[in-house]
Amino acid sequence: MKTIDIQFFENNAPLVVPTLSQTFTEALKNRIRSQTSLSIVRGEADGIMSGAITNYSIAPVSIQATNSNTPPIAGASRLTITVSVKYVKYIYKDGKRTDEPDKILSFEESFTKYKEFTGESSSQEQALIQDIVKQLTEDIFNRAFANW
Repeated sequence: MKTIDIQFFENNAPLVVPTLSQTFTEALKNRIRSQTSLSIVRGEADGIMSGAITNYSIAPVSIQATNSNTPPIAGASRLTITVSVKYVKYIYKDGKRTDEPDKILSFEESFTKYKEFTGESSSQEQALIQDIVKQLTEDIFNRAFANW
């Protein structure tokens, strides 16, 4: 395997962060560039990775008590990102790429990571996104290339 096409990961989550698609796609490309000798190309390649961001959510995970006159507030919250990934590695016969996927190494699955935080999310959101994207790209990279 010498080339891979990393397609743009659309953000299809109900809650959309405008820069998340670009941030995730570039982070995945950078991980592959820095940890393999693969060339990232557009179009025909030995492998294709595509998918979408399917969930982006912030939810409370613990409640902090307040006085009896006010409702309880979140003591800690969790930012969760889910990415659906399809990876196709093509089989070569007689030195030429076929259109037949390698059923053992190809996959289609979702990856979810989260990070818990306290306080207001807006001031921490970009740092949280960077941490989660790093974890997601590591998991996806390992799933795709651990069997080399």
